[in-house]
Amino acid sequence: MGVPSENTALLVVDVQNDFCAPDGMMGRLGADLSQVEQAVGRIGRLIEAARAAAVPVFFVRLVTAPHTDSKAMLAWYSRQGVDASAAAVCRAGTAGAEGYKLFPQKGDYVVEKQRYSAFIGTNMELALRRLGVDKLVVTGVTTECCVESTVRDGFMLDYETFVVADGCAAYESVLHEMSLKLMALNFASIVETESVLADWAEPKGGFR
Repeated sequence: MGVPSENTALLVVDVQNDFCAPDGMMGRLGADLSQVEQAVGRIGRLIEAARAAAVPVFFVRLVTAPHTDSKAMLAWYSRQGVDASAAAVCRAGTAGAEGYKLFPQKGDYVVEKQRYSAFIGTNMELALRRLGVDKLVVTGVTTECCVESTVRDGFMLDYETFVVADGCAAYESVLHEMSLKLMALNFASIVETESVLADWAEPKGGFR
């Protein structure tokens, strides 16, 4: 059984300058962006296919501000000896919070979040329910953090979830593979870009 287009949404998680661009925060910190760059290219193809198949596209973005920073995260940073400035990623109004190479078009949806999961403190579930979506195809960065957090919460909310393995990326390949293994064990069906493109090539339904 493939990945259906009916009652399905494509989630694009955190494809933003601070996470993906060489001059973004992670790039400046020396993160390996090679896998990220490859994944972004594949995500672009998935977005085009989703639009053609009338699959709603949700651009999920982290947009932070000091008044919404997580107290738990700041306390955890302190215990790990990490400076609190690490929380200042994708700050509202900065270039770091802007999209990287991929941008919403008319008919797409934009969700701004302040935590790892796209479901926490956002209106995304209201929009998904309004559209009749009960299946999610999830892409983005990073696999073991915001992607996996979103997948876990989506599954707990009764969405059938597909993770596009080569449409996600982490800064360390071992973390990417470990996260995929964990999600496959408990929460999601793991698929590849080419299989999704093939499944959506002849859509049999949609929303628009």
